[in-house]
Amino acid sequence: MTTTCARVITVARATRKGTREHNADAAAVHVYPVADVTAAAVVDGIGNDPEVVAAARIAAEVAVRVGARKGGLAGLLAAAELYADPGADPVEPDAVAVLALAEPGQETRVHWIGDCRAWGFDGRRLRQYTIDHTMGEHLRQKGASLAEAALHDNWVRTSLGTATVGTVNFTEVPDPLVILTSDGVHDALDRDVLDGLIHAHPDSPQALADALVRAAQADTSGYRDDATAVVLLHHT
Repeated sequence: MTTTCARVITVARATRKGTREHNADAAAVHVYPVADVTAAAVVDGIGNDPEVVAAARIAAEVAVRVGARKGGLAGLLAAAELYADPGADPVEPDAVAVLALAEPGQETRVHWIGDCRAWGFDGRRLRQYTIDHTMGEHLRQKGASLAEAALHDNWVRTSLGTATVGTVNFTEVPDPLVILTSDGVHDALDRDVLDGLIHAHPDSPQALADALVRAAQADTSGYRDDATAVVLLHHT
């Protein structure tokens, strides 16, 4: 649990290990005071080996530190370089990620690859601003049935390990409250539950981040994914 304040932006993060041995999620926050930029990232490691965990943590730090100075695309591509050469490790780690850059008085810039998400809340409505890079979402866009598409939601089509300029997507969030989540949060919560938690904690980033990861429950098989949330609040 970490809360960071940068003038008129408050950032909080929370994470919770799932039922597997390690927490392969990572979150990082960095404030670059020269330009008054706050960078926040969620990285979801693919797999559950120690190498995956270590790479995700480093990738999150690289993304926010490079991103705050050079921009979100540069931040995620710099993090992607960690996965370009896994070295002699028996496990070749990979991950998906979302990176947000917030400045006072500006819309929050978001870059992402994979199925981590960015949400915005304007005080009345919750909106998902990112589109998952999964085969399931691709099939939905092509008109497939919801049942058929759902069978392929765990098939990630892009990742940091294969990232290029063309596969890192970008959007801007105009809302004062911005939420970044790993799929262990948004896949485990019904949209109504997610909406209710955000309505319950619109002015308390840490309480909201904690509530989101705490509310993510196990599925019918007993499996519970790692859950991570970062919340950015622009004070007006």
